[in-house]
Amino acid sequence: MKENHLHIISFNIPFPANYGGVIDVFHKIRWLHELGVKIHLHCFYYGREKANQLEQYCESVHYYPRRSFLSNFSSLPYIVNSRRHPALLQRLLQNDYPILFEGLHTCYLLFDEHLASRKKIFRESNIEHEYYRGLMASENSIWKNFYFKWEANRLQRFEKYLAHANLMLTVTEQDEIYFKNKFPGNTIHNISSFHENDSVSIKAGRGEYILFHGNLAVQENINAVEFILTQIAPFSNYPFKIAGLKPSDRIIEKASQLKNVEIIANPSDAAMQQLMDNAQIHLLYTSQTTGLKLKLINALHQGRFILLNQNILHGTHAAEECVVANTGQDFIAQIEILMHKNLMPDALQHRISFLKENFNNAKNAELLKQLIFD
Repeated sequence: MKENHLHIISFNIPFPANYGGVIDVFHKIRWLHELGVKIHLHCFYYGREKANQLEQYCESVHYYPRRSFLSNFSSLPYIVNSRRHPALLQRLLQNDYPILFEGLHTCYLLFDEHLASRKKIFRESNIEHEYYRGLMASENSIWKNFYFKWEANRLQRFEKYLAHANLMLTVTEQDEIYFKNKFPGNTIHNISSFHENDSVSIKAGRGEYILFHGNLAVQENINAVEFILTQIAPFSNYPFKIAGLKPSDRIIEKASQLKNVEIIANPSDAAMQQLMDNAQIHLLYTSQTTGLKLKLINALHQGRFILLNQNILHGTHAAEECVVANTGQDFIAQIEILMHKNLMPDALQHRISFLKENFNNAKNAELLKQLIFD
């Protein structure tokens, strides 16, 4: 029986799988390995340590340093130009295995003439220029605002090179429509993000607090915390826990002025799991409508009640499984109701069925393997 080998180029080291896109990369690797795919992983790294744990899922793991900030002085987007290394091309040319490019960040070699005959798969995580324009809109710094605009323009120009991909994989149906309109001659399929949840694990009973979690160094999440601290928590009698990586001094100081808010900085995986298990409400908020929010997938698998604004639902059919609020007053009113509710058995069963249909790792891995190798 022929072995299926696959190169995967990752924008960062995908372990630990504790933020955004690396979650999708790591659990995709985990599930493809489960299906017998021999994975040759190539990681660009910055700010993360090499991870020996990846070797249990991969035939080989290679690491490449991300290039310096000087890579900005180019017509190419910085997130692309800073992820190039001559050793990567040499390793890809040692065989004829398909190549999976994780995110537009990794696509420097997508249109390289040496790889013209290879099967190349592009995995989208965001429509990147739209994402950067969203960052621009939420940024107060004049310098950062200029940088995000500049990068967004470069990303939009670079997008034309994605036509060199034999297969494109999107994370939402809306993004699938966008790419089909943009690249009508390409093969494009929607496969939702891979995630840590292989089953639904919602704890019985009623929780005691409202939880918001995320990378608190990311502007999108900083804005969400500011919204909670100014528009919701001061007007509620219930406890709020805000957990995540690298909270700023400003967030910590603001939260300290509210008796019902606790900041939990850099929680361990075990502590984060306990926080999610024991929350009554998972509060999600964003001003961005790009991409698929992995924290929504996690909350649906692990949380009793999910209270969110409409933007979080972008690209999903999850509205029936959640409670939607868009203003501070809406959130406060819904919190008052949900803190006294129990998740009923029929609602739990409905959610389990929904998740099996829409965010099923096993089903998505089978489809991905079929698309790449059949």
